[in-house]
Amino acid sequence: MRHLIIGAGPAGVVAAESLRQLDSGSDITLIGDESEPPYSRMAIPYLLSGRIGEAGTYLRKSTGYFEEQNIEVVQDRVAAISTQNRSVTLASGDSRAYDRLLIATGSSPASPPIDGIGLPGVHPCWTLEDARAIAARAAPGAKVVLMGAGFIGCIILEALAKRDVELTVVELENRMVPRMMNQASGGLIKTWCEGRGVRVLTSTRVEGISGGQQLEVSLSGGETLLADLVISATGVRPNTEFVADSGVEVDHGILVNEHLQTACDGVFAAGDVAQGRDFSTGDYSVQAIQPTAVEHGKTAASNMVDGKEVVHRGCLNMNILDTMGLVSTSFGAWEGVDGGQSAELSDPDRYRYLDLQFDGDVLVGANALGLTQHVGVIRGMIQTQLRLGRWKDRLLENPLQLMEAYVAAAHGVSDGVNTSV
Repeated sequence: MRHLIIGAGPAGVVAAESLRQLDSGSDITLIGDESEPPYSRMAIPYLLSGRIGEAGTYLRKSTGYFEEQNIEVVQDRVAAISTQNRSVTLASGDSRAYDRLLIATGSSPASPPIDGIGLPGVHPCWTLEDARAIAARAAPGAKVVLMGAGFIGCIILEALAKRDVELTVVELENRMVPRMMNQASGGLIKTWCEGRGVRVLTSTRVEGISGGQQLEVSLSGGETLLADLVISATGVRPNTEFVADSGVEVDHGILVNEHLQTACDGVFAAGDVAQGRDFSTGDYSVQAIQPTAVEHGKTAASNMVDGKEVVHRGCLNMNILDTMGLVSTSFGAWEGVDGGQSAELSDPDRYRYLDLQFDGDVLVGANALGLTQHVGVIRGMIQTQLRLGRWKDRLLENPLQLMEAYVAAAHGVSDGVNTSV
């Protein structure tokens, strides 16, 4: 059996390892389009902050790891797929045949339609090459403008702050991490960052970038910022261009079924590029987060092996973010559901916030800020779809009784009360 994996990120690497465990005699080839060993993009901010070196970003640390696993790693770009011939064409002109194919090509930074976005000194923060360019300009005291305060932007924010730059964050929405946190909690994150020397401009658009060694960033309110470095973190898009005319169907991402298989026989997709099932909604959508990529990789690998069939029941959309020491989390349907109820606790002076969303007596989503002790319980309650019964009403009165509610509803333990934040 010839297993071919396109993409050397977390989904691809985990799939290759899973395939090797399930099928010791197969040929496994992992194709990545960068000249680096397989690495984690989520580790790049830690590289920029000086907490790790480049080797610390590598997904597998030991030298010769993939050779020991009998996994061939090819550094090339896939230009096209022929599902009829079961082969791929590489940019180098080479071709590779397959019996099973996994597309795990991830995503790329979305480039906003702004004049000057391609100027020297304007970079995404997505690859090790980007990190080297950013490090060269982000010296202490440098003026840096960060476009975007989403999940990726906030991770980059902390790394830049640790480099002692003069940082301004520009976010189009009315709060930070708008696709993860509601207005109350996102607003608190903004206040937290401003109190630590970061200027944050929400409800603001970058209109254009101009200049040379020193850049000028024009904002929607009429202000112009001077910058030595501009970083664009305004979202990502799935890497699907090379599947054109292959028969692989694409919506926002590559369409897959409950086995992560595409419409083409023997072709699967996983990670940021795949439009997989969402646990909370049952709909199919792209979840560009690493836990989903890992889960997809394992599931797809199982279904690529003859005689195996694993149903993917959906990934829980869960994010945990540390922004300059303030930890925020979101789970599932954190924006709520039609006809649902919610419970909110807010202590802005202490940067504590909790919002629970219910569908009937089942917890379906949550936002939390500064309250890390509840992370495991919230995830467990949502994933198990635990029926809370009368404990739902108690949580509406005091959202902090999560542990008591979980134990009582799951194990029938007697009531308890916790009133401390």
